Amino acid sequence: MSMQTLVIVSHPEIEASNSQQFLKEAVANQEGVSYHHLESAYPDGQIDIKAEQNLLKDFDRIIFQFPFYWYSAPSMLKKWIDEVMEEGVTFGTGGNLLEGKDLGLVLVIGVAEKEYQVGGREHFTISQLTTPYQALANKLGMTFLTPLSIFQFYYLSDKEQKLLLVDYLQYLTLKDFSSLHSRAHWFMDQLDKVEGRVSEEADKFSLQSIQDFIEDNQLELDEMQLHLDK
Repeated sequence: MSMQTLVIVSHPEIEASNSQQFLKEAVANQEGVSYHHLESAYPDGQIDIKAEQNLLKDFDRIIFQFPFYWYSAPSMLKKWIDEVMEEGVTFGTGGNLLEGKDLGLVLVIGVAEKEYQVGGREHFTISQLTTPYQALANKLGMTFLTPLSIFQFYYLSDKEQKLLLVDYLQYLTLKDFSSLHSRAHWFMDQLDKVEGRVSEEADKFSLQSIQDFIEDNQLELDEMQLHLDK
């Protein structure tokens, strides 16, 4: 059975957000990925705690996706965490609902990446600023994933948006998205799916060329991964 991912999105004005609409469209027909926008599900702010806890049972990877407001999440996601993460259910005696699952963050950030470092305008790294979520994952027995940070989406070129799309889908669907080997296999799978919908011979030739390139360079990819893992 393939990995199942739940993307929990919090954004108070999601329809007006180009970045969030881009990400929403990316997963619209993605197998194994479910999209859950909190403000749409609970416009009155009254969360159905039991329904949310039952929802979490069915997924292997939980993603919190939100605009990085004042170094944190919008108020709805904070409220969701406060209420849904109940003692005896998600932590404490008998609280193993999320144990063994992954927790990831997709952060949409309006400031340039260079500012989130020592000496930058924000002074702190994204890793430092997301420490509370790392602590949450630890408390719940989850594996915390390196956040996927999207900096200044509105400045991205078409090519950069396409690269972001790949990174985003791999972050949601790959068990080991940091592995070059896994990423190469992901591309092969995607190309196989696309190839059946391609009619022009020139386009089919291009797809086959990409597949051949990945297969021919698989050994080199494996060697690169070994160096990265050292």
